[in-house]
Amino acid sequence: MRTRYLAALPFVLLILLVFFGLVFGRGGSLTVAPLPETFELSNGMNVLVIPDHRAPVVTHMVWYEVGAADEDAGKTGLAHFFEHLMFKGTQKIEPGQFSRIVARNGGQDNAFTHYDFTAYFQVIAKDRLPLVMEMEADRMTHLQLTDAEVLPERDVVLEELRMRIENEPSAELQSEMNSALYGEHPYGRDVIGYKDEIAALTTEDALDFYKRYYTPNNATLIVAGDVTAKELKPLAEKYYGSIKERAPTFIRKRPDIEWPDESKRVTRRDARVREATWMRYYPASGYAGAGAEKGAALDVLAEILGGGTTSRLYRSLVVEQGLSTGVQSWYEGSRLDGGKFGLYALPQVGGSLDKLEEGVENELANFLAEGVSDEELDRAKTVIVASAVYARDNQRSMAYAYGEGLMTGMSVQKIHEWPDRIRDVTKEDVMEAARSVLQDTHAVTGELLPGGAM
Repeated sequence: MRTRYLAALPFVLLILLVFFGLVFGRGGSLTVAPLPETFELSNGMNVLVIPDHRAPVVTHMVWYEVGAADEDAGKTGLAHFFEHLMFKGTQKIEPGQFSRIVARNGGQDNAFTHYDFTAYFQVIAKDRLPLVMEMEADRMTHLQLTDAEVLPERDVVLEELRMRIENEPSAELQSEMNSALYGEHPYGRDVIGYKDEIAALTTEDALDFYKRYYTPNNATLIVAGDVTAKELKPLAEKYYGSIKERAPTFIRKRPDIEWPDESKRVTRRDARVREATWMRYYPASGYAGAGAEKGAALDVLAEILGGGTTSRLYRSLVVEQGLSTGVQSWYEGSRLDGGKFGLYALPQVGGSLDKLEEGVENELANFLAEGVSDEELDRAKTVIVASAVYARDNQRSMAYAYGEGLMTGMSVQKIHEWPDRIRDVTKEDVMEAARSVLQDTHAVTGELLPGGAM
């Protein structure tokens, strides 16, 4: 029913980030969006308001600064499991009724879990905003959990793991590659957690998690749409400002990422696979660690190398050499502790995976030796900004991108200025970014091959 967890969304999220510096005016002309307004409630809850007055609709989101990478040892999957449990009811709202109430009022709701955050949202008419704020504040403080609700939902999560991971050979390959890349860091495991640890989670575990992390001083409210900060502030104070802190503000204590000290290869064979797949992950800083300028350069690099049919890798491997039917590169920077730079390629039917890998490596070496042309740079930057402008123009996307950026170490100002960062990228910036991820680093290469037992 819901998108229960969000492990990674690479280039698409960049598109959304870039979009937020630009909106269409009422006459269809392109205008610069104003900087979103922020304020803080007395209990420590942060608030961000993104005005968009084109329709009397709002997107209401509450983001908690806790995700799958913050779970205690032996309790993996708890952040995502608890996301499910937030729909189980309070004294005012019976289990399962939250979404039904939103739907009866003409809205939509959902939730998602990431390594660095968990978030809940509703898209609804402006005059129903007080309703969803009251409901969300209610379950922030008065969630009721018993074995009768918790244990069956645990079985739901286990089935989700089977469907999303165990029944998807490519997902299993990526799980092993992430483990090889990130090592003992929590990014090395799936957001959904380990099967045996999920099966052992209890109602007490869920309640402890709730009391520790679901407190207003660990949350950010984001409202996008037909509302101003002046209008929202009294509502935020009424529904959220009266909630007392019930735990200290969470201070993260995670191990540093120890990147591989040698290149690694992960090979999986699966009878469900008909055609081979090749992938590679390179160590890379996240947006916060890389800085806005380098982060933008890495995004431009990804577009130049494998962003479409005019990219370096596509023209070489698909058009000229006929080694591949498809190729892509991306930079995954939306993680607090460290991201990755990825490559993905499919060989021609019956083609050699070894030759495909050799072709990729040769083209990367040529790129590092030759550099980037003015035409490639201009095309990549134009594509990124144009895609951003013409991407789905909706409040949910705007609210999501600001929320994700804030939860992974970026400031409102940096998110807002992202189009400028893209436009300012130079050829030298791109090549410096390329050398940082492609030269003198130890990558993880993955192969998914037909064969093996069912």
